[in-house]
Amino acid sequence: MTVARSALAVALATSTAVGHLVYPVALHLAARAKRPPQVEAPQEWPGVTVLVPAYLEQGVIAAKVDNVRKNGYQGELEVLVVADGDPATADAARTAGARVLLLAERGGKSQALNAGVRAATHDLVVISDANSELEYDAIAYLVSALLAPGTGAVAGEKLEGEGGELAYWRFESWIKRNEARLGTTLGLDGGLCAVRREAWEPIPTDISNDDFWVALDVMDRGWSVAYEPRALMTEPSIGSIDLSWERKTRVLGGGLWVMWRKRHLLSPARGLVSAELWGHKLWRSTLGPLSHVALLGLAAGSARRSRTAQVFLAGHAVAAAALVAQEKGRRVPLPGRVAAQVLYLQVVAVGGMRRFLRGDRVLKWDKPAR
Repeated sequence: MTVARSALAVALATSTAVGHLVYPVALHLAARAKRPPQVEAPQEWPGVTVLVPAYLEQGVIAAKVDNVRKNGYQGELEVLVVADGDPATADAARTAGARVLLLAERGGKSQALNAGVRAATHDLVVISDANSELEYDAIAYLVSALLAPGTGAVAGEKLEGEGGELAYWRFESWIKRNEARLGTTLGLDGGLCAVRREAWEPIPTDISNDDFWVALDVMDRGWSVAYEPRALMTEPSIGSIDLSWERKTRVLGGGLWVMWRKRHLLSPARGLVSAELWGHKLWRSTLGPLSHVALLGLAAGSARRSRTAQVFLAGHAVAAAALVAQEKGRRVPLPGRVAAQVLYLQVVAVGGMRRFLRGDRVLKWDKPAR
């Protein structure tokens, strides 16, 4: 390679690595001198509403209600299921002993959450998906963290899938833990989180990424978002790569729309929130993947005369082969699974950008009945 091409390759490689390497390392270095927030159980446990938005969840909603009731929370506990235009799920939840709010027609998850928060009996609201399983005491851990002064919302810990997918969620958890040490995290996940009603503003009707919007909206108005790794929930893998592609590109595209709507938070004047948005979300969703594509093109053009380019392209071939092998149900060693997951997420980001640019914001997405 010429000096100019080598410099370009280094610049593109650095840009590609910002979201998955540079930002996490810089974040950890900044956070390691900070003590983790001290969370203590309250002397008296306040009342809590556990809000479960549900659509086509007839087969799992009873188990969800039972899981919440047996979570060990010592205060008053209300289980509120918002059936999003789904009478069958409403009937099953009511039979299981939950309080049920049946919406007349489906409005999508964000609007189901708006209705549920308005209808909640208590001022502390835990939000959880119908197919997620809470580990014992998860509700108590969330409530303890939410009672800290200035905290408007709390993110729980999500574990999903296995292999590369599980490694990704553990990586995300590590990032959230470091962000929270600095004061706030934007890594709220709708599978398990908690919010104060006084910190809640209704989610706009054009927003599909409810959790990301809530995190940014809470921070935008001066509250912090805490992270409580002991509040653990697990979800099964979504399954086939087709279903995964649809969900992940929808989430990435919807996330870009949220950032566009909240673009004033990208200003350096917003301090920590801006840094987390750029490093954790925006660069990883846009500039990083685009740099990766450009780097692949540069490597392809230099492969005949550059051993480095050949190794780079061969690594991508191995990752792609591992991805195909996993989809066919074959066992792949952990390094291969991780490489496949990283490659897949880069491709997903390109798909998410495409959906954002064409205005493909799905508010009521197709989903299999559970």
